[in-house]
Amino acid sequence: MYTVADYLLDRLKEVGIDDIFGVPGDYNLKFLDHITARNDLNWIGNANELNAAYMADGYARTKGVSAFVTTFGVGELSAINGLAGSYAENVPVIEIVGSPTTTVQEGKKLVHHTLGDGDFSHFEKMHEKVTAAIAHLTVENALTEIDRVLTIAMTQKRPVYLNLPIDVAEIKVSKPNTPLLTEQKELTNTESELLDIVEKALTNSVNPVIIAGHEILSYHLEKHLDNFIQKYNLPVTTLPFGKGAFNEEDPHYLGTYSGSPTTEPLKSRVDEADLVLLLGAKLTDSATSGFSFGFTDKQILSIGSTEISIHGEKQAGIQLDRFIPALKTINYSGFIGEINPLKRLSNGENTTEKLTQKHFWEMVETFLIQGDTVVGEQGTSFFGLTNVPLKKAMHFIGQPLWGSIGYTFPSALGSQMANKASRHLLFIGDGSLQLTVQELGTALREGLTPIVFVINNNGYTVEREIHGATEPYNDIPMWDYQHLPLVFGGTKDSVATYKVTTEIELDNAMKAARKDTQRLQWIEVVMDQEDAPDLLKKLAKNFAKQNS
Repeated sequence: MYTVADYLLDRLKEVGIDDIFGVPGDYNLKFLDHITARNDLNWIGNANELNAAYMADGYARTKGVSAFVTTFGVGELSAINGLAGSYAENVPVIEIVGSPTTTVQEGKKLVHHTLGDGDFSHFEKMHEKVTAAIAHLTVENALTEIDRVLTIAMTQKRPVYLNLPIDVAEIKVSKPNTPLLTEQKELTNTESELLDIVEKALTNSVNPVIIAGHEILSYHLEKHLDNFIQKYNLPVTTLPFGKGAFNEEDPHYLGTYSGSPTTEPLKSRVDEADLVLLLGAKLTDSATSGFSFGFTDKQILSIGSTEISIHGEKQAGIQLDRFIPALKTINYSGFIGEINPLKRLSNGENTTEKLTQKHFWEMVETFLIQGDTVVGEQGTSFFGLTNVPLKKAMHFIGQPLWGSIGYTFPSALGSQMANKASRHLLFIGDGSLQLTVQELGTALREGLTPIVFVINNNGYTVEREIHGATEPYNDIPMWDYQHLPLVFGGTKDSVATYKVTTEIELDNAMKAARKDTQRLQWIEVVMDQEDAPDLLKKLAKNFAKQNS
């Protein structure tokens, strides 16, 4: 018998999902049976629902879309923080919540996982502000609502929510007979008018610069951006919130712009441009070091999926996956000035000296190779990586807007599952790791082989830089990080572990880890708690002022 559950899973498969994350609970178990009965979908059980949401987020950033399953009430509320991060950063994640039967809900029964008041709508309402669409599936609306909600996830690149009662999942239905998505290639009138505005602005500009942001990555428009830049010979930079949107080895790339701490000549090049064209970018505090960018509304033409700003005048956003490809059709002769591409760092000889943040990130730059996926945890890792130039065909994952610590460990694993051909390099601090380390068991069970750099600097270094450098609230328990994989089921056949304190020890570990592609690589990197990347130190001062 073909059911609503089967229809939903067929639609998930149609949009490109191969793996579904989550945690079992009695209200979703029958639905999970439909997943495990299939040969074309994999069930990936997680240690908890928050980690499932994070893992699904990483999967979607690489694959394009993802799904995870929780049980009603306790499960979905555990996951809502992860879903909020996906909403903030334009990541299409589909949450499927298994709920009590329609009879139980209509009868207002006082069942477990509720607030004991007979109202089964509380948790849907809690999700309204962090999802682009919500559907409570019924016998009458299940198929149309599944299609509606999944279409919104794919077009708006934001999370959606499906409440699936046990009995509704088992209702007999017909298989889908039309595609879920139909591509609209024609620009709307608004988009055509905006294209003319861009054409005129570039034609009248003497010193333009393009700033690419995270929505280029959300909509997977990197190739279309590249076509635009190459055709018109334009200088381009990215914000930290959007790093990886353009090939950083390309001569058109100026470097990563992050406001006042940005090094010269990039800082002046952007601040003094007569046209700053932002594509899919948001000027958030963490991306601009506390709004310390040096350009003004008069210079800005910003085009995003949720908002457009034309020299300070704001209007609703447009569909980026139609608009960005059309940029290569404008009547513009191209930029003829000097671009001054990014200068890459040079790494000196490694010694037995104690590791510092500065030399660590220089060594990381020489360690990267084309095709890697780099994941940077919010804190020393993200801001250390911001100015590390990426190689061609590399992917970068961070969460600088939502900034939920611990996010990147499950996210890196989800991304690795979405693209096992790419070696994943995760950089995460000790404080962040302690929040989500439970998924280490999942990584080992699934045979994933990322290279994980655990930065042991004895606490919350990013918070120490902002406020309370010696206060106990920035301290954490000291763990034996090197041997953690053994606690979570690792063996010498599945994981290699290292603990490094000097430059030469790190160099040796890096060389060994790069060669060993069959096992998870776990490198504990010990550094002083007062040491931090220069960008983080500068940004922390701006944050401290912002918070005072």
